[in-house]
Amino acid sequence: MKTLKKALPLGLLVWVSGLALAQEKQEAKETLEQLVDRVQAFYEKIEDFSSQFEQRYHYKMFDRTQVSSGRVIFKKPARMRWDYEKPTKRSFLITDNQVLALDMAAMTLTKTSIDTDKLSAAVTFLWGKGKLKEEFNIAQVECKGCKEVRLELVPKKEEPRFQKLFLDVNPRTAQVMQSIVVDPDGSENQIRFLNWKANQALKPEAFRLSVPDGIQFLDMAAPARP
Repeated sequence: MKTLKKALPLGLLVWVSGLALAQEKQEAKETLEQLVDRVQAFYEKIEDFSSQFEQRYHYKMFDRTQVSSGRVIFKKPARMRWDYEKPTKRSFLITDNQVLALDMAAMTLTKTSIDTDKLSAAVTFLWGKGKLKEEFNIAQVECKGCKEVRLELVPKKEEPRFQKLFLDVNPRTAQVMQSIVVDPDGSENQIRFLNWKANQALKPEAFRLSVPDGIQFLDMAAPARP
């Protein structure tokens, strides 16, 4: 390439350099699109997964960060369970269009309804359902000290639940190693996945809560009485 540049007239050299730069930009764009496609395909081909997680939720208004950890499991179609071990024991179970929240400190089990078909692709792509490129404008952004590629996902339509989402992706496997959700008020929910395992044939029993005696049941999904 250096020999070729020396032999070219100045005007032609500028044109060739500009063409090469444009080609590099196009290849970078295609690489980003291909990475997003591989992330989508990665989660479409798995049936379930489990992982330990570390969560850091930063409350912008109070400038305070709460650190939590525990275990999460997913299974198609639309089953998800989060078991918090620290700082307090809590469990959240999403299945059959309902959410069960078990709070051992408060000794309560709360039931609410949810339409999983209306959840954002920020969650449903983990089930291989939501399409990231259809719902988000996606760009690669700089991330100092990151081992993964950081993607910024901004909703194409108005989204009252969050401003944007960051996904830290392993470029080799296309697996999401960390997610950061920016709330409407600027607070950030950062979750890092550890010891990730896929396709373990998780049984239905894994998505059943063990409720101890003495728990108060609160049914927020029941119709209000007159």
